[in-house]
Amino acid sequence: MIKAGIIGVGHLGKIHLKLLNISKYFELVGYHDLKKLDELNNFVFFKNVKDLIINSDAIFICTNTPYHYEYAQICLNLNKHIFIEKPITSNIKDAKTLLNLSSKKKLKIQVGHVERFNAGFQCIKNEIKKPKFIECHRLAEFNPRGNDVSVVLDLMIHDIDIVLSLIRSKPKVINANAVCVINDTPDICNARVEFESGEVANFTASRISQKNMRKSRFFQSNAYISVDFLNKKTEVVKIRDYDEKNPYSLVIENSKGLKKEIFYENPTINENNAIQDEQDSFAKSINLDKEPEVSATDGYNALKLANQIIERL
Repeated sequence: MIKAGIIGVGHLGKIHLKLLNISKYFELVGYHDLKKLDELNNFVFFKNVKDLIINSDAIFICTNTPYHYEYAQICLNLNKHIFIEKPITSNIKDAKTLLNLSSKKKLKIQVGHVERFNAGFQCIKNEIKKPKFIECHRLAEFNPRGNDVSVVLDLMIHDIDIVLSLIRSKPKVINANAVCVINDTPDICNARVEFESGEVANFTASRISQKNMRKSRFFQSNAYISVDFLNKKTEVVKIRDYDEKNPYSLVIENSKGLKKEIFYENPTINENNAIQDEQDSFAKSINLDKEPEVSATDGYNALKLANQIIERL
């Protein structure tokens, strides 16, 4: 069992804490926060954060983003593996420092881009091949939590990570616009990214919407794939040569008389707890000494593109 501690028990921290307590891979040591919480009386509270780190093999950092780097650096210098909620840090310089330090000390860093473990994405990710155009919408009702950073780092970065996990190419052209509505940092943002290999991704994120939406659409030569991250649903639309033997075919015909048949696929979705799965993945990367599924490099790359988008606003 891997001895694990948690720094920061806000909304996500509490979820991680309770899942670690029943994990088959981790043994929960305790948690650290500004003060002991009455609702967490069943868990060990460490007033001194270093005592928690020293008594653990791995640390989950679930604080607000501005504190990620400070705690991560302490953990790495004390030779502890770390899981960091997204984004990895507030800026590229700090992220690069953590990347280099973890590599030097041969320690694991996993970043909490939890949508990688979403059941709707997991069931179809291997079918998304060379998409030409990607459309991502991530809309959320207003919530004061997370407003210490712009909507790009708060929400859009989830979709940025998903896209970068599929497109292994550098951004070539970035255009972006944003609006500040209630915060000093952008609350609504749209960005269009063209990659060197030709793909185009369009991102829209808002944290003051009237309804929640987390949906991405992938357009490729042989299919249209829609992933609803909120409701964990996936739809695939494909086109093939028209089979005249099937009278119930949905057929489209162009001006030259060429007929194609449209058909739908609904991949089997295996229900899961995405946060528990990312914890298990982190444990396996430690036990098997392999690269985490969402590595520090992935976190760095997502943060880099997010910052490039912010610079264009």
